[in-house]
Amino acid sequence: MKWSTVLTVGLVLMGLTGLIIWGYQFFVAPESVESITEKWTQSGHADARSQSFTHWDEDEPPLVPQNCAKCHSLYGYLDFLGADGTTARQVDGPAPVGSVLYCSTCHNIPAHEGTAVEFPSGLQVQEPSASVSCMHCHQGRTATMTVDNAIAERGLDTVAEDLGFINVHYAVAAATLLGDDVQVGYQYDGKSYAGRYEHVEDYSTCIHCHDAHSTQVDPNLCSPCHYNVVDATDLRHIRSSEVDYDGDGDLSAPIAGEIAALHNALYAALQDYAATVIGTPIVHDESTFPYYFADTNANGIADEGEVNFGNRYATWTPRLVRTVYNHNYVHKDRGAFAHNPRYVLQLLYDSLQDLGEKVSVADFDRFVRP
Repeated sequence: MKWSTVLTVGLVLMGLTGLIIWGYQFFVAPESVESITEKWTQSGHADARSQSFTHWDEDEPPLVPQNCAKCHSLYGYLDFLGADGTTARQVDGPAPVGSVLYCSTCHNIPAHEGTAVEFPSGLQVQEPSASVSCMHCHQGRTATMTVDNAIAERGLDTVAEDLGFINVHYAVAAATLLGDDVQVGYQYDGKSYAGRYEHVEDYSTCIHCHDAHSTQVDPNLCSPCHYNVVDATDLRHIRSSEVDYDGDGDLSAPIAGEIAALHNALYAALQDYAATVIGTPIVHDESTFPYYFADTNANGIADEGEVNFGNRYATWTPRLVRTVYNHNYVHKDRGAFAHNPRYVLQLLYDSLQDLGEKVSVADFDRFVRP
């Protein structure tokens, strides 16, 4: 066979192979209803035993309160959308208990047509993707202005009886993703903050990375760029920055580790400030509301007898309120390293700098603000 013939056959085969690959990439058969249902049943949105849906079951009467119903009830979310015939963008009353987030929660005309999302700061964003439904709930319930309004016209280091812990709430991924565009973390006046984390093309919205029905992240989507990712446990080991934010000299450490280092430093500084400036030591327990308690034996550990609502931390200054707010904010978004690492590192750095005006912050001079 002539070389020209061999070459021609080879090029044809390569062309056919390329066409097959192209077809695979651009024509993916739709998922079956069975596959989608199986994914959904394994998600938190379908967990009928979760506190997210059962917290109010024993109330009298058993109803999801009006200010909770939007995100903790099928009926409340449909009310918010106006899909039940009521006015859109408001919840008109409490909702019945007993629901989870079924298919109809997100698959209805108002949900599909909506593009505007308002955050607790009052700021609105336009989200043309189907992630708009995610953003309505995964946004927290407080913002910079909430904290500023609470601490306004008070001495920064003066304890006020009417001050208390301000909880951003839970699962604030959308707020982190959008950063300065929505200002849900506590942002210090005069500082600049990162806006929406664009990441890379085709991976910049909630459902680009999270399966819309299981909410899980497929590590195979990440591995083409992040070579160390093989399974889901590897996601926290991603690093794509050449900046040593925590100043430990290790540029191979994952960005989640850099965030954790500043987060741990903030907790240590909070404890020092509470003990030496306020005079009442503080401890944090992630599993028990309201998370911050008086450290009655001053051992720096959340002991069993201390972690209860009656022992909640009660001697708040404005400086403690805003720095604890950011400590809690970062704690409530365990995926912050992927959602918007620059934004959360800025929040942590600025909170450490704030506390550094009153206490010594270990290694602060080594830290780098993005």
